Amino acid sequence: MGKFFISIVRVIVAVVVINLLASFVYTRFDLTEDKRYTLSDPAVKVAQKFETPVIVDVLLDGNIPAEFSKLKAETIQLLRSFGSKNSNIKYNLVDPLEDSENPQETVAQLQSLGLQPANVTVEENGKVSNELVFPWAMVNFNDQTVKVPLLKNKLGSTAEDRINNSVQQLEYAFADAFTKLSIEEKKSVAVIKGNGELDDIFIADYLTTIRDYYNIGAITLDSVATNSQNVFDQLKGFDLAIIAKPTEAFTDQEKYVMDQYMVQGGKSIWMVDQVNMEMDSIYAGGGEAIAVPRDLNLKDLFFKYGVRINPVLVNDLYFTQIVLASGEGNDSQYNPLPWLYYPMVFSQNNHPINTNIESVRLQFTSPMDVLENDYQKTILLQSSPLSKTDGIPRVVSLDMINQQPDRETYNNGNLPLAVLIEGNFTSMYKNRVKPLKLQNTLEEGPENKMIVISDGDVIKNQLRNGRPLELGYDKWTNSFYGNKEFLVNSTNYLLDNTGLINIRNKKVSIPLLDVKKIAKQKTKWQLVNIGFPVVLTLLFGLFFSYYRKRKFTA
Repeated sequence: MGKFFISIVRVIVAVVVINLLASFVYTRFDLTEDKRYTLSDPAVKVAQKFETPVIVDVLLDGNIPAEFSKLKAETIQLLRSFGSKNSNIKYNLVDPLEDSENPQETVAQLQSLGLQPANVTVEENGKVSNELVFPWAMVNFNDQTVKVPLLKNKLGSTAEDRINNSVQQLEYAFADAFTKLSIEEKKSVAVIKGNGELDDIFIADYLTTIRDYYNIGAITLDSVATNSQNVFDQLKGFDLAIIAKPTEAFTDQEKYVMDQYMVQGGKSIWMVDQVNMEMDSIYAGGGEAIAVPRDLNLKDLFFKYGVRINPVLVNDLYFTQIVLASGEGNDSQYNPLPWLYYPMVFSQNNHPINTNIESVRLQFTSPMDVLENDYQKTILLQSSPLSKTDGIPRVVSLDMINQQPDRETYNNGNLPLAVLIEGNFTSMYKNRVKPLKLQNTLEEGPENKMIVISDGDVIKNQLRNGRPLELGYDKWTNSFYGNKEFLVNSTNYLLDNTGLINIRNKKVSIPLLDVKKIAKQKTKWQLVNIGFPVVLTLLFGLFFSYYRKRKFTA
C-alpha cells in the first residue's frame, strides 16, 4: 500500500509541475484536418500591431440555443488564439438582455446601433419556442468600436451550413475589425464624376463602409477638355477609381486619361449598364417601357482587356422580387412578385472576393463575353444555369409577371456578369494616335487589376425619407442581398497588400449533432451516460468489498 501511495504522490507532483510550467509557456498543437485553430499569417500580423488593450465584447452569453453555443465556443477559441499572439487582446462574454427591466427597449437600442438580432426557432421535447439572439461582437480600442457579425445566414442554408459558414468567416471578420482599428496610413479611392454617374446619396452606404479603410475623394472627368493634365495628375494620386453607372458617353480624351491611369497602376471597378432600362421608366410609362442600347464609348477599352458587354438583357429563373400595389386607397395591397430581369446571383466561391457571401441582386444586367488574350480573367459572378438573353430594342412590360415562362427556352445559362482582370496592363492607344497630350505617359505598365460588372445598380442603395439605407437591403420585400459584401471584398482585394482578404478562402467544417437522432436515441444515451457509470461503480464496490474480505479474512 505504501508504494501505491508514493506513486500517487509522484503523479500529483508531476501534474502540478507541468501546470506551473504551462502557465509560463503557451504552446499547443493543432491536429484538426482543416487547421481550424491555426491563425493565418496576415491575421497574426494585424493582431500583433496593438500595444494597448483591445477589449472584445461577445454578445453570446446567457441562455442561447444549442447551435449558437457551438458558435460561441468557436468564437471564444478564436479569440484565445488571437490572445496567445498578443496579450493585449482580451474578451468578455456579455448577455445583452440580462437583468433588463424592459427587454423590448433594450432590443430597440441594440437595433439602433445596427445590431440586428436573429430570431431562432427552437424545438425541444416536442415544444417549439422562439429565441432572440444577438450574434455580434464589439471590438473596442481606445475610443473606437467596430461591430463584428458572428452569424453568416445565407439564403437556403441548413442549421449545419449556417454554423459552418459562420465559423468559416470568423477569423476574417475579426482580422478585418483589427485592421480597421490599426490602419495608420489609408489608401485613396476616387469616385469618378462627369458622365452621369450615380449621385453620392445612392452610393452613400458603400462609401460609408469603405471609409473605415480608405480616404475618399471625387474626380470630375468633364474638366479633361479644358485642363487634361491637371485632372490626370489629380487622378494619379488615388489608388482606386470607382465608376458607378455612367449614363453619358466618355469622350476619347476622358477615355485616354482613364486608360493611362490604369496602365500606370491605378486599380478600377467599372459598374456599367449596356442597356438603358429602369423600373422608374416602366412605372412612368403605365407599366411598360422600351429597352434600348446605351453607348458609353467604352467597348474598345473593355475589349483591350478581354471582355465585351453585350447589349442584351439577362432573363433568369433564379430571380428576385419586386413589389406592386393592387387596389386603391385604404384597400391597397402590396404584393411581392417575381421579376425575371432582376437575377439572384449565387456565388461560385471560387475566389476570396466571392467566397461565402450572400446572393447578389442585379438589375437589368447584361452578359459578358470573356475573350482570350494575355490577361488572367476570373468570373466572379454569373447567371444561373436556368437563364437566357432577351434582345433589344424590346418592350419590357409588367405583364410578363402574369405569363408563365417557358423553361425549355432557358438553356443558355451561366453567363458572366462580373469579371476580375489581372496582368501587366498595356494601353489601348499603343501605336495609335493619342487623342490628347499628357506628360509622363506609358504604353506598357506594371502588374495591375480591374473589375468589370455589367450592372450599374449593383452599388445603388435605396432611400427612406431621403436617407440612404444599407446597400443590399430591399425595403419593399424586407430582403437582404450580398451586394455590399461583394463590393467591399472587391475593393479590399484590389487594394490589399497584406493578403488579409485571402483568409476568406480558409475552409473549416464543423460536424453538428443530428437533432432527429438525438430525439430518437435520447433514452438510450441517458442510460449509457448516467446508468452505466452507476452500475460500474456498484460492481467495483462489490468487487473491492469481496477482495478485502478474501485478503483480510483469516
